[in-house]
Order: sequence, then C-alpha cells, then structure tokens
Amino acid sequence: MDPDLIRIASDRLTATVSPLGAEMQSLRTAGGADLLWHGDPAWWSGRAPILFPIVGKAPGDRIAVGDHEADMRQHGFARRSRFELDAQGADSCRHVLRDSAETRALYPFAFELAVSHALAGDRLSVSVEIANRDPKPMPFGFGFHPAFAWPLPGAGGAPHEIRLDNGAEPPMARLQDGLLPPDREPSPFAAGRLVLAPEQFDADAMIFPEGAGDGLRYGVPGGPELAFSFENLPNLALWTIPGAPYLCVEPWHGMAAATGASPQIAKRPFSLSLAPGDTARFAWHVTAHL
Repeated sequence: MDPDLIRIASDRLTATVSPLGAEMQSLRTAGGADLLWHGDPAWWSGRAPILFPIVGKAPGDRIAVGDHEADMRQHGFARRSRFELDAQGADSCRHVLRDSAETRALYPFAFELAVSHALAGDRLSVSVEIANRDPKPMPFGFGFHPAFAWPLPGAGGAPHEIRLDNGAEPPMARLQDGLLPPDREPSPFAAGRLVLAPEQFDADAMIFPEGAGDGLRYGVPGGPELAFSFENLPNLALWTIPGAPYLCVEPWHGMAAATGASPQIAKRPFSLSLAPGDTARFAWHVTAHL
C-alpha cells in the first residue's frame, strides 16, 4: 500500500484516502469485497474526486471572478491538489487544503477546504467544510464524484436500479459541449425508479439539476444495495463510460456553466457565495446492504 495513504476501519468496512485530492482510494467490506471503483485508467483513473471551486466545465476552460480571469480545467483544482493530513483516528481522518500562491493565481481567495472521512459499522460518511478566509465574498461551486462497482459485489448479472427516496421523476439535462443547455428532457425515472443500462450513457452523464431529493438507493432490490443520503447537495448526476464496470453517483451544489454564459463563477447555475469568515458544509453518507 502507498505509504501516504491513510487507512481507516470499522468492524464492517475499511477505506483508504490519498492526500492527493483528499480522494478516497478504496472502500471494502470486512470480507474484502470492493465497493468503490478501483480507478483502472483504461476506463477512468478517478475514484472519488472532490470538485472545487467549480463543478463541470467553464466556457473555453476559463473562469472569472470580477476582473480576475484564469484558465481552469473541468471540476476545478482541488482534485489535483495535495492536502495536508489534519487529524487521524482508527475510524476517521481529516485532510485540509489551504490557499497558496498557486491557487490564488487561479482563484483569488484565501480559503480552507477540509475533507473528513469516517466509518461506523456499515456506514461511510464524507463531509466537507469550506471556509472563506478572505475579506471579500467568495463565489464557488462544490461537488462529490464517487464511483462504485457496477455490478456490486454479490449481485452477479442482476439488473441494477437507482431508486429515489422521494419517488420523484426529475427532469434530465444533457450537456452540450460540456455546458448546460436551457432545455430539459423527460425524466428517465418512473415513480422514482430507474433501471440502469449502459446505453443510457451514450450521450454522457444524466444530470438532474433539481428534484432528485436527499437520498437514493443503488443496486439490486432485495439484493446488494447502497443507501445514500445527501446534505446541502441539491443537484445529482449519474455517469459512467458505456460498458465500464462502475457508476458515479454525484451529488453537487453547482453545475457546469450554462451555454452562452460568461466565465463568471457567480453566474454559474447553483453557485454559492460565502461571506467573509463564513463556512459552508456538505456531506454524503452511504450504508452498505450486502
């Protein structure tokens, strides 16, 4: 195991977290079954990146804050930044990213981004606190991007589903050249239920800007399932590369820039503005039912 990886464990689960991006690298049952995607670069090298200070693409890969403009790749810089280990216990750890000359050249704010991973029984919690240490309001978007095994361990060839806790049928958006168009497509959900198939991702991610709610289940009804809950994360995306053995369940507070929009972060859909000295919190939790 990479000596920089932090290992945490409960009686039911183990996880490892890298200081690069504060990204979880594994989530396993006590029996050794992998729940998290293992990051095979033949498909996609990510596993559970943290998205900050933008979610998705910017027009021409350029962002702006007032008169400040800079290049910024999709999903921001946090996932490619090295975090410091701030705290570690047997079942939890906390990593922190603080602004630097490098980040301020891109994003002109003093900030602190803390990512905590914690295990309790068969439940994982991942929480983030973003603090504005700057004297001016700080616009940003934030999101989680974890990828899970598809099929789940023990599920065999059984069809997998997403079932929304709220039973809704939220309208869907499809990106155009990486940006968010104004139009919505009919929901693929029926009474909160979506039976997954690889061809649903031929047109890239399924994005639900509103209405997906604060919880869902992924897996096989009556069989292996993961039960999710979300805090302060009103947007949802589901993504994979067609045929790849993973599914990303992505709760966000922020979206790709709208088509035809300016590069201003503050103008992006669902962007937040954090007052000087304030802190915003986001979290997701997953319980394994295997």
